[in-house]
Amino acid sequence: MSLLHEPHHDGSPLYVADEHPRPGSLVTVRLRTHADDPVEAVWIRTTYDAEPVFHPCRVEERAGDSVWWAGELPLHNPVTHYRFLLAHGTGRDAAQRWLTAAGVIEHDGPDAFDFRLTSHDAPPDWGRDGVVYQVFPDRFARSAAADSRATPDWAVPAQWDDEVAFEPGDPRTPIQFFGGDLDGVVEHLDHVAQVGATILYTTPVFPGESNHRYNASTFDGVDPLLGGDEAYARLSRAVHARGWRLLGDLTTNHTGDTHEWFHLAVADEDAPTRSWYHFGAHGDYESWMGHHTLPKLNHAVAELRAAMTEGPDSVVARWLRPPFGVDGWRIDVANMTGRLADLDVNHAVARGLRRTAQAERPDALVIGEHNHDASTDLPGDGWHGTMNYSGFSWPVWSWLRDPDSPARPFGRPVPVPRRGGPAVRRSLDEWGGRYGWRATCASWNILGSHDSARIRTVVGDPVQHRVAAGLQFTLPGVPMVFAGDEIGLEGVLGEDARRTMPWDRPETWDHTTLTSYAALAAARTAHVALRRGGLRWAHVDDDALMFLREHPQGTVLVVARRAAGPAVDLPLVLGEPLVSTEEPVGPFASGPGVTVWAVVEEPEH
Repeated sequence: MSLLHEPHHDGSPLYVADEHPRPGSLVTVRLRTHADDPVEAVWIRTTYDAEPVFHPCRVEERAGDSVWWAGELPLHNPVTHYRFLLAHGTGRDAAQRWLTAAGVIEHDGPDAFDFRLTSHDAPPDWGRDGVVYQVFPDRFARSAAADSRATPDWAVPAQWDDEVAFEPGDPRTPIQFFGGDLDGVVEHLDHVAQVGATILYTTPVFPGESNHRYNASTFDGVDPLLGGDEAYARLSRAVHARGWRLLGDLTTNHTGDTHEWFHLAVADEDAPTRSWYHFGAHGDYESWMGHHTLPKLNHAVAELRAAMTEGPDSVVARWLRPPFGVDGWRIDVANMTGRLADLDVNHAVARGLRRTAQAERPDALVIGEHNHDASTDLPGDGWHGTMNYSGFSWPVWSWLRDPDSPARPFGRPVPVPRRGGPAVRRSLDEWGGRYGWRATCASWNILGSHDSARIRTVVGDPVQHRVAAGLQFTLPGVPMVFAGDEIGLEGVLGEDARRTMPWDRPETWDHTTLTSYAALAAARTAHVALRRGGLRWAHVDDDALMFLREHPQGTVLVVARRAAGPAVDLPLVLGEPLVSTEEPVGPFASGPGVTVWAVVEEPEH
């Protein structure tokens, strides 16, 4: 039997009547079982102020091989978790199973993987439906104006085609300066459009004595080396003229040690900004991961929050107003912000930051960087979603990694493991369950970033790279493309991944992969199922992942293979392929690649 015989529920419109319910509302939720599955009774189990309660379900419809059950879920708490109890038989021979967001289990497991429904305000539609393109300004493009700017004293100048210094022990790594600027980004927005992106996200534009600028010396202006405030305003106008959105990058966890707040605090123990940092009795101070150039901010202090994250005069608010009009923020090391030993005001910071952003711009987007388990930081009233390393990147890397890849693991002492499809499916399901449907759909599907090895280096092959891109655009979540991935740039770790874009050497580009990115982005825009549809597994083996994205306006089948395999018998009638990263051989038997098929005869609903 295919996996389509398994009981199924997710947070998409086919299964949840109201994705964005109000507090206290009663929401109809639906469960699909197979006609051959001897389920006789179904209950929704949720909790009422942490006390388990059960609500019966009824058979709503029998259609083809599907039996649809429906029940009413009361949204008593702001975040309501629930699961389904399936039973058949009677007395001591009665069989019971649970359906959770991580799948069917036949034991009484913890609530960690329950389905989740939240009454907190929904993320903005543009953030969920878009495609993000990440730019690292120093390495993306130089305008002619960049040639007239003097290299700063802290920097080691480099020519555009020089090799990037990237080893952690190389003193040039953080200060090698290529001189990309914001007008250079404006000049290449046609390329961003070719990729299919609708959201431009740049790493920090504030001044900082490094090429990455995560060590800000002020939040009151744009680095003159990037063209200053005027260049950022020009970029904002150009982005918005195309109907796109612009995201800034803000480090709320720390500043640079050259920041004006920190200078004042060091110079005077009675300075008003002294308490904004974590100073010890002897003048020592807390910093990010022991890097003393990155002193850590103390968000327990109300004055710091007013300056940084809360209210109309904060950094968060000011940059959302003209002339810059940033549409939201990606928050650097959001997981560490407001946390130090026994101090934890992280959730308060996230909620305050989001309130501030939405007061300026009701549809502002706030994404928190978190490179492991962000589940407890995504209740729905703070960060809308996360850069989804754990829930997307690691499973995809594990499935497609070249055993001989020189790529270095992201934060682990051993290489990325290579795993088969069933383990990858379980990982995706568990992380999706932990985050909840809405947060998963708002989080970023990333194959790499300026902090990790490039996907091309991880997988070692253009075809496997395109398989990864196919999953990036077809699994629930928002694709985030790190500039250069679309043309096959490489890098063994984050700093090496920050290579310059070879604009004057198009012969080095992987144009086939660029075409695939564009086609995948177009398919995602054209087919609501790829943006809003559920996730229902159809078939999984070591070398294949096949799943449906179901939506009332149409359902598609995604067939992803890392290697050729035999035909798979699925009870579906398919139309023509909508997009394919390679030449499709057939719907269920092909070589490596990703193909999206229209489902002509959808599972009845």
